[in-house]
Amino acid sequence: MDFEKEGVKVARRNKILVPGAREVLDQLKARLINVPNSTTAKYEVAKEQGIQFNKGDNGNIKARDAGKVGGSIGGNMVREMVKMAEHELINKKK
Repeated sequence: MDFEKEGVKVARRNKILVPGAREVLDQLKARLINVPNSTTAKYEVAKEQGIQFNKGDNGNIKARDAGKVGGSIGGNMVREMVKMAEHELINKKK
């Protein structure tokens, strides 16, 4: 899936395999970060970690800092999805 950023087409690396799952994943992200809108999640995480992250171009930040922000969000989402799957399996056995 491609999307346009500042007039340039950019390939999206994270492919969602289930149609329509983007909205649900965005809701999960917002809930885990405790923000009303998933688009502000990365800015909140960066702020909490003391990383200067601005709306728009952040091409000047260190890869390590970008990884801290993205890894924190993605890691929490994966952890929560595993918990949800475990809970679902437990409920199916009952």
